[in-house]
Amino acid sequence: MPPSDLRFLLGHARPYRATLAFCALLMLAESAMALAVPWLGGQLAGSLLGEAAAVTGPLLLALLALFAAQALLKFANGYLLSRSAEQILADLRIRLYDHLQALPLAFYHQRRQGDILALLTNDVAHLSGFLSGTLLSTVPLLLTVAGAVALMFRIDARLAGFVVVLVPLFYLLLKVLGRRLRPLAAQLQDAHADAIATAEENLGMLPAIKTFTREARESARYRGKIHRILHLSAEQRRIYAALGPTLQFLAAAGMVAVLWVMSEQMASRPPAEMVSFLLYAALLTRPVSALADVYGQTRQAGGALQRLKSVLTEAPEPFAHAAHALGHVRGEIEFRDVVFAYPGRDPVLDNFSLRIEAGETVAITGENGAGKSTLAHLLMRLHEPQAGQILIDGTDIAGVDLESLRARIGVVPQHVLLFNGSVRDNIGYGRSDADDAAIEHAARLAQAHDFIVQLPQGYDTLIGDQGVRLSGGQRQRIALARALLKDPPILILDEATAMFDPEGEARFIEDCRTTLGGKTVLLITHRPASLALADRVVKR
Repeated sequence: MPPSDLRFLLGHARPYRATLAFCALLMLAESAMALAVPWLGGQLAGSLLGEAAAVTGPLLLALLALFAAQALLKFANGYLLSRSAEQILADLRIRLYDHLQALPLAFYHQRRQGDILALLTNDVAHLSGFLSGTLLSTVPLLLTVAGAVALMFRIDARLAGFVVVLVPLFYLLLKVLGRRLRPLAAQLQDAHADAIATAEENLGMLPAIKTFTREARESARYRGKIHRILHLSAEQRRIYAALGPTLQFLAAAGMVAVLWVMSEQMASRPPAEMVSFLLYAALLTRPVSALADVYGQTRQAGGALQRLKSVLTEAPEPFAHAAHALGHVRGEIEFRDVVFAYPGRDPVLDNFSLRIEAGETVAITGENGAGKSTLAHLLMRLHEPQAGQILIDGTDIAGVDLESLRARIGVVPQHVLLFNGSVRDNIGYGRSDADDAAIEHAARLAQAHDFIVQLPQGYDTLIGDQGVRLSGGQRQRIALARALLKDPPILILDEATAMFDPEGEARFIEDCRTTLGGKTVLLITHRPASLALADRVVKR
């Protein structure tokens, strides 16, 4: 993993550096105890093979105490690491979610929601485990290798020298065996994201799937995604299953070969030193095998980290809290020589100019794709124009605080967005301080009160994901009530009566003459009846 990526990843663990440092110390202490075991084993062997049998009891007690201390260290370290991993995972998810919310809509037009969900779940969880587990364990593993080699040098420098020569060979072997891991890990992450994206898309399209009897084909398509994950996972498991044992066997074989070559020299040494050397050689094979797993996990984490960085390095919306905040707004709007084009397409607006007086209701009509809804998005700065200015009360909105701008604009979108909560919660979404009377008043203005009180729990009825338990017209009325409750000086009605029947539309228009009085209204519609609300009609 490149140093820059490592620094980027470690930056997310900064709030927990004290806990992680303590865990590292526990690991180091555990490694030191592991290095003491071969020495005690050698002393015990010397005691049993020699004449100093009287010290056998204390040596056994020392070994028992050492094993008990190791067990306690493992418990403390395991508990602290698991707690830290959960905290790091939560922080990563919160930071990523907050950043995703701050990104402009253009970011989501180029990506599938399933890819983003996979990043929030699989990728972030893997990075958290890697940061608090795999990466942190590398230091004690290296210390164990270095300590074992150093103590072997102390016993027999020539024999230990052969061991040192083998280390670069193991590293090269690790590179050869693991060269497939990183691209495989990237493919596996992409396959997980693809499967999540397919499931998310199909669940959202379920009415269409049933209408066109596509269940079997969509099931087969999703099954294919899962089978690809299984295939890639099986290949990854084969590599992991072979990597560790292969290196451990080769390390052990190397130790045996060295001992066989140097058997005559070893035979002349005291039994305690010979046993300790053998135990250090055996100890050395375990971290070598574990380092192979660290190598594989690092390769796998590299792909997830690149996906995370690609999102976190995206520039968020310029909220500019230090910029000028809109105060009281009269509602005068001016589009001045505005140019806007979606990526890879011809301009939707080309030097477009329009002035709307405060309190005026202007209807925008025209063919589909003429840029009517785009005007609303530009006014709220959901998109930024490539040229020109948009002004409210003579102030260029490009230099104002986004929160203050959007707080003064209410929108009833063409595609209604509701969440799985109660009717009351959905209407009150734009004003958390609204009481029941205000919510009911807004519902009456939107002609939603009559059908709401007939629902099983009235205003407390849960409406399901995207309001699936309501009709299209009912959903649109709730969205309208939500916008009216906000009581903004500027109101955008984007086909707000598209789901109304003629009688309901007529009543709505009559009620709106009073409700919308004094507000600046941008009315995007094709319906002739709604045009009666407008002071002026602008054709796109």
